[in-house]
Amino acid sequence: METLSYILFFSIAGGVLSVLLAALILLFPSKMRSQILPALVSYAAGTLLGAAFLGMIPKALDGASPEHVSIAVLSGVVIFFLLEKLVIWRHCHKQDCDVHNASGPIIIIGDALHNFIDGVVIAGAFLISAETGLAVSIAVIAHEIPQEVGDFALLLDYGYSRSKALLLNVLSSLTTIAGALMAFLSLQVARSLIPYVLAISAASFIYIALADIMPGLQKKHSTKENLIQVMLIALGLATILAFHIKS
Repeated sequence: METLSYILFFSIAGGVLSVLLAALILLFPSKMRSQILPALVSYAAGTLLGAAFLGMIPKALDGASPEHVSIAVLSGVVIFFLLEKLVIWRHCHKQDCDVHNASGPIIIIGDALHNFIDGVVIAGAFLISAETGLAVSIAVIAHEIPQEVGDFALLLDYGYSRSKALLLNVLSSLTTIAGALMAFLSLQVARSLIPYVLAISAASFIYIALADIMPGLQKKHSTKENLIQVMLIALGLATILAFHIKS
């Protein structure tokens, strides 16, 4: 039951708590937001890549052959690419992404799907070990906060009131708990599937970091901004590495 408690706690933190923190950040002055969000995004890139390459893929290799894990990771990347093409996965961290021409309901549906998958990822990680679960949860929370800021702001732009936008985001975040519970109950019975769940989950982290976050970080910045980005990415990697050195 301790494992389930961890899963539920961090599913709530990665879902509802991230939405509430995002709503709080939107209340900050625009100048402060323009400093906080890029820092969060850079840190998130490091945690996502660290969780995938330092934790999830190595743990998946403990339970399945390298060939099968590689196939699962590659399949996951293709799956998330296709979901992005359907405009229900794109993980933007700013308001002016091209895919945000989608309607408000599509944004909520896409966010709900993404949160559901986050719940599956968290549950699968905790079923491997507490250290893996904590590292993955940090990565989920780190990238969810700036994402929720973007979604929240977009709903306001579409004419939703602040209270309705907050309610819809909170409701969509509850799918994190649903995904975690479903994964926990299913993987308890079919533990042989855990390596493949981890591999596909790692693919989602890699895809978000490389296809959605890093292209934005590659835009021309000052030498100081570039250095800060690199340091925050390294900090994200170091955060994840610390858990796995301990384990």
